[in-house]
Amino acid sequence: MKQPPVWTQAELETEEAVSRTIFRNERLGEPLENWKATFDRYKARFQRLFDEYGIADPASLRPEQVIAIFREQSSDALRYLAGPPISEDDLAVLAEVPSFAPSRLDADPAAAGRILATITQALDTKRFPWIDKGRGPTQSEKSAAILASAALITAQRISTDRRNEGKEAQEQAVKAFLVGRGFTEVPARTIRTLDDAPARGQFCPESLVGTRKADVPVRLFDGRLMPIECKVSNSALNSVKRINNDAASRRASGGKNSDAIRSSRSPCFPASLRSRTSSRRKVVDLRCFGHIGSTV
Repeated sequence: MKQPPVWTQAELETEEAVSRTIFRNERLGEPLENWKATFDRYKARFQRLFDEYGIADPASLRPEQVIAIFREQSSDALRYLAGPPISEDDLAVLAEVPSFAPSRLDADPAAAGRILATITQALDTKRFPWIDKGRGPTQSEKSAAILASAALITAQRISTDRRNEGKEAQEQAVKAFLVGRGFTEVPARTIRTLDDAPARGQFCPESLVGTRKADVPVRLFDGRLMPIECKVSNSALNSVKRINNDAASRRASGGKNSDAIRSSRSPCFPASLRSRTSSRRKVVDLRCFGHIGSTV
């Protein structure tokens, strides 16, 4: 069985420098058009909430107006009226709403009322100072609230898009590397035992391996199964946590997979790929766990 490489500190330092350079070039070269377009889109949504729905006085909204906001797919702007903003999952729990589908809300106007009550209770009085004073907003307060709200949600959306795009790019790079080494991609599947895994020399897209998902499960030519996790992080500390969770802990516990997968006769070992920044010292400390490394 071929032994995995063991990187020296000098090699990791070189790769770390390359990774940081790539990150700087990507971030500084990022076009402003994406930010501007996202900001303008959400600014228009908040403007519409004020002008057409009277959100300046949220308590005056009716359930059918809340449903209309969801039908127009502007519910994210509605959630960002709160301070701090309320995630969709949190809103479902707080308002006790099983579904935000407009058809379901149409059938249960009381649910729309609970959504509105939750948002109103959590309203950000820093952005909407007139609420506590029991009056309507001045034009300057309204403009400031719209700009602040648009900036707040735009920052979150851009950050989320960066992570998703980076992860997708990394997964595609991994697949291209595997194809270049003679591997073949096959459809995704649930992998409970080694018999469920792709055949030798094959890999598949994101699939459930045991009880956890793997981004790219690979069946090596020697028969071993290698579930690869692709992560993109700009935080050295977060990278270490991800390595511990995605590779080191899974290596120690058999990847929390079924006994058949982690048995000595059917070996399974996780691999974790990191893009952008990571802690070289911590990666060196974790080498003893096996196939763990930092990639660019």
